[in-house]
Amino acid sequence: MSAPRPVPASTVRQRLLVLYLSTSALDSAVVGWAHYDGTGRTSPTTGDSEEPPYATGVAALCDGWRLIQAAQLIPPYPGHEYEVSYLKHEFFFEKLVDLGDGR
Repeated sequence: MSAPRPVPASTVRQRLLVLYLSTSALDSAVVGWAHYDGTGRTSPTTGDSEEPPYATGVAALCDGWRLIQAAQLIPPYPGHEYEVSYLKHEFFFEKLVDLGDGR
Protein backbone atom coordinates (compact mmCIF):
# COMPACT_ATOMS: atom_id res chain seq x y z
CA MET A 1 0.00 0.00 0.00
CA SER A 2 1.47 3.36 -0.98
CA ALA A 3 1.60 6.40 1.27
CA PRO A 4 -1.13 9.00 0.74
CA ARG A 5 -0.14 11.84 -1.54
CA PRO A 6 0.24 15.17 0.25
CA VAL A 7 -2.51 17.66 -0.45
CA PRO A 8 -1.05 20.84 -1.96
CA ALA A 9 -1.61 23.96 0.07
CA SER A 10 -4.41 26.08 -1.33
CA THR A 11 -3.37 29.23 -3.12
CA VAL A 12 -6.80 30.80 -2.65
CA ARG A 13 -7.01 33.65 -0.16
CA GLN A 14 -9.90 35.78 1.03
CA ARG A 15 -10.27 39.54 0.84
CA LEU A 16 -12.96 41.10 3.05
CA LEU A 17 -14.79 44.37 2.63
CA VAL A 18 -17.03 45.69 5.39
CA LEU A 19 -19.42 48.42 4.31
CA TYR A 20 -21.61 50.40 6.69
CA LEU A 21 -24.59 51.79 4.79
CA SER A 22 -26.92 54.66 5.64
CA THR A 23 -29.94 52.30 5.65
CA SER A 24 -30.57 48.56 5.46
CA ALA A 25 -30.95 48.75 1.66
CA LEU A 26 -27.94 47.62 -0.39
CA ASP A 27 -28.41 50.57 -2.73
CA SER A 28 -28.03 53.15 0.05
CA ALA A 29 -24.92 55.28 0.51
CA VAL A 30 -21.75 53.98 2.17
CA VAL A 31 -21.02 55.89 5.40
CA GLY A 32 -18.13 53.79 6.73
CA TRP A 33 -15.91 50.95 5.58
CA ALA A 34 -13.03 48.62 6.38
CA HIS A 35 -10.96 46.38 4.13
CA TYR A 36 -8.87 43.31 4.98
CA ASP A 37 -6.58 41.55 2.52
CA GLY A 38 -5.75 37.91 3.22
CA THR A 39 -3.48 37.77 0.17
CA GLY A 40 -0.87 39.93 1.88
CA ARG A 41 -0.57 42.03 -1.27
CA THR A 42 -1.92 45.18 0.37
CA SER A 43 -2.04 46.50 3.93
CA PRO A 44 -5.11 48.72 4.17
CA THR A 45 -5.63 50.62 7.42
CA THR A 46 -8.51 52.49 8.94
CA GLY A 47 -8.75 56.01 7.59
CA ASP A 48 -6.37 55.42 4.68
CA SER A 49 -8.89 56.92 2.24
CA GLU A 50 -11.32 59.79 2.45
CA GLU A 51 -13.56 58.31 -0.25
CA PRO A 52 -15.36 54.99 0.21
CA PRO A 53 -14.27 52.19 -2.13
CA TYR A 54 -17.84 52.03 -3.49
CA ALA A 55 -20.77 54.42 -3.39
CA THR A 56 -23.25 51.67 -2.44
CA GLY A 57 -23.35 47.99 -1.57
CA VAL A 58 -24.80 47.26 -5.02
CA ALA A 59 -21.72 48.87 -6.62
CA ALA A 60 -19.53 46.40 -4.69
CA LEU A 61 -21.66 43.50 -5.95
CA CYS A 62 -21.30 44.78 -9.53
CA ASP A 63 -17.51 44.75 -9.09
CA GLY A 64 -17.47 41.06 -8.13
CA TRP A 65 -17.69 41.21 -4.32
CA ARG A 66 -19.93 38.51 -2.83
CA LEU A 67 -22.26 39.43 0.02
CA ILE A 68 -21.68 36.96 2.84
CA GLN A 69 -23.38 38.63 5.80
CA ALA A 70 -25.88 41.39 6.45
CA ALA A 71 -26.62 42.92 9.84
CA GLN A 72 -29.71 41.73 11.61
CA LEU A 73 -32.41 44.40 11.70
CA ILE A 74 -33.19 45.11 15.33
CA PRO A 75 -35.75 47.79 16.15
CA PRO A 76 -34.65 50.43 18.66
CA TYR A 77 -35.89 50.18 22.21
CA PRO A 78 -38.99 52.40 22.68
CA GLY A 79 -37.93 55.94 23.55
CA HIS A 80 -34.44 55.49 22.07
CA GLU A 81 -35.29 55.84 18.38
CA TYR A 82 -33.18 58.96 17.90
CA GLU A 83 -30.09 58.05 19.93
CA VAL A 84 -26.81 57.55 18.11
CA SER A 85 -24.63 54.66 19.20
CA TYR A 86 -23.12 52.55 16.40
CA LEU A 87 -23.35 51.97 12.66
CA LYS A 88 -26.00 49.28 12.53
CA HIS A 89 -26.29 48.60 8.79
CA GLU A 90 -23.16 46.47 8.43
CA PHE A 91 -22.54 44.28 5.36
CA PHE A 92 -19.64 41.86 4.85
CA PHE A 93 -18.43 41.14 1.32
CA GLU A 94 -15.70 38.78 0.13
CA LYS A 95 -13.58 38.13 -2.92
CA LEU A 96 -11.61 34.94 -3.30
CA VAL A 97 -8.21 35.51 -4.92
CA ASP A 98 -6.03 32.76 -6.37
CA LEU A 99 -2.43 33.62 -5.60
CA GLY A 100 -1.29 31.32 -8.37
CA ASP A 101 -2.91 33.36 -11.14
CA GLY A 102 -0.10 35.94 -11.23
CA ARG A 103 -2.38 38.90 -10.49
